[in-house]
Amino acid sequence: MLETMDNSVGYNFSISESQEMIRAMVHDFAEKNIRANVMEWDEAQYFPVEVFKKLGELGLMGVLVPETYGGSGLGYQEYVDVIVGISRVCGSIGLSLAAHNSLCTGHILAFANEEQKMRWLPKLASAEWIGAWGLTEANTGSDALRMLTVATLEGDEYVINGSKNWITHGKTGDIAVVMARTGEKGDSNGISAFVVERGTPGFAAGKKENKLGMRASETTEMIFDNCRIAKENLLGNIGEGFKQAMKVLDGGRISIAALALGIAKGAYEAAVAYAKQRHQFGQPIANFQGISFKLADMATEIEASELLIRQAADLKNRGLPMSKESAMAKYFASEVAVRTATEAVQIFGGYGYTKDFPVEKFYRDSKLCTIGEGTSEIQKIVIAREVLKH
Repeated sequence: MLETMDNSVGYNFSISESQEMIRAMVHDFAEKNIRANVMEWDEAQYFPVEVFKKLGELGLMGVLVPETYGGSGLGYQEYVDVIVGISRVCGSIGLSLAAHNSLCTGHILAFANEEQKMRWLPKLASAEWIGAWGLTEANTGSDALRMLTVATLEGDEYVINGSKNWITHGKTGDIAVVMARTGEKGDSNGISAFVVERGTPGFAAGKKENKLGMRASETTEMIFDNCRIAKENLLGNIGEGFKQAMKVLDGGRISIAALALGIAKGAYEAAVAYAKQRHQFGQPIANFQGISFKLADMATEIEASELLIRQAADLKNRGLPMSKESAMAKYFASEVAVRTATEAVQIFGGYGYTKDFPVEKFYRDSKLCTIGEGTSEIQKIVIAREVLKH
């Protein structure tokens, strides 16, 4: 059990009874509803909407949403537990769960007015609606300020034209928070955030990506062709969209860090079990120093990742600045997930290279964590900027 940590290093957390109950519930759900289908969904690139409806029934599609709006009203420590618990079985489901909770739902929760929250949050928290979030474009990944999607005010409506790429739930999602340019290109005050509901004329899905990993999490283009939405669908004030998105991504980094931690734990658990059962030269391969040292490195880095994540989550819960801490957590945990999954494949040997064993999927899924919601290189920029401030 993790005990209360020293406040002097900026964080303070312990494992509560409610967290233990949530962990048990999530573990049970993942084992019963996800594990048996993981490879089938992966091979077919099937996005299992029915699983997310069940997660909604458990309150896990609105973990951070207050009960007033139909959510569970929990904090970031519990949210981390949920994402880790699902991702240790399937990274794809963990990724979609994280994107729905922290990006689309999180953006509306943080920046919508009361009428907008009452309009959209109950449907998102219950999984009646699946959420998407659109920032990235084909030619503006990390350079979001130069996005080409524009929103023009015409009377009482905004008209959106452009496209978004690499969007989780870009096809199936019922609602999307979309960043569009309302000012000059490159101006941080020239981007605004809008909510667009599925079925709005001019809003369509484009190409679905055929991915290396996370294949059961849908990733598609979103296309806007003279898409008209009411002025009331603007989130916050005009020109605030980029700053809103950066704040949302601070929390999103905790999500991806938790996703990476879950993948690392899943790969590690599989490797430990295999090392104990696989015999060579008359004994379990876990007895050999070459294998046991790999497991020692994996275990150490996983625990270090969790401490960084818990620190960031605690700061987020307390409303304190956490750009540096969330970037550190995301950077370190995602790189650890890749190293852990790589070593897990190595421990499995030839079997690790086949789809009959789970580690090859952890291996494929892990890489996305170093790219999505800000690459490892972008995290280093954020960390360095924060460090050099002081």
